[in-house]
Amino acid sequence: MQRIINFVLRYRNAFLYAFFAFIALVMTIRSHSYHQSKFFNSSRWVTGSIYGAGSDVSSYFNLQEENKRLVEENQQLRRILFNAQYDSIEPLDSTLAVYQVMNAKLIKNSFTSPRNYVTIDKGEEDGVHQDMGVITTDGILGIVENVSNGFATVQSVLNTKSNINAKIKGTEYFGSLIWDTKDYTLVQLVDIPRLVPLVVGDTIVTGGMSSIFPENVPIGTIKKYDLNDAKSFYNIDVELFSDMANIKNVYLIANKDKEEIEELESRTIE
Repeated sequence: MQRIINFVLRYRNAFLYAFFAFIALVMTIRSHSYHQSKFFNSSRWVTGSIYGAGSDVSSYFNLQEENKRLVEENQQLRRILFNAQYDSIEPLDSTLAVYQVMNAKLIKNSFTSPRNYVTIDKGEEDGVHQDMGVITTDGILGIVENVSNGFATVQSVLNTKSNINAKIKGTEYFGSLIWDTKDYTLVQLVDIPRLVPLVVGDTIVTGGMSSIFPENVPIGTIKKYDLNDAKSFYNIDVELFSDMANIKNVYLIANKDKEEIEELESRTIE
């Protein structure tokens, strides 16, 4: 207590000056409308700045929850889109939908080796299984190859083993989508006959001739093309819509009819 008293006595002049300065300020503000206006405008600015900063902080911490909500909403919209071709199915009835969609996050990405794989944070316990199609918000990514309880690896389209059915949008000209390993932003569409009219910038989409991807999932656009050695088919460079070096959220597609279709096809071949 004595220390406090000593402190006050030591700086009594400063405290007295501050007290009289405060009294003078209050009297000045009360007696002049201009100063009153300035004071209240300043106080509102300070208050607004504090509330604004608080709102920014709150928004920052809510970003993760908002992002999760948007991903889930996107998931539902994609399911409706992929099943729109089945007129007899109620869009919101997920139990009748041919294609089911779930979301996941990449925890490891690879795009520079000849055989690229990515790892996602969903596995068997989440309903993930081999041969599910995987897409990004912009286009295709690849196909699920191996699955554990909580994780799965996806064979990227940037893989020399990848071979995906694709077509020129708005036509029924199909080919195979492969990768020549030269550029991670480009894949190649082969087996398109030379009689097909091509234009740089045309959109390439999934062909729907497999039971993995729905038809018309975006892939990319034609960057350039030329004829193969036999001059009968085109070799087409396709610039991917997906930025393969910058992927976070993905969507997995499951075709509930896949096993039935493949079992029927295997019996037919036999």
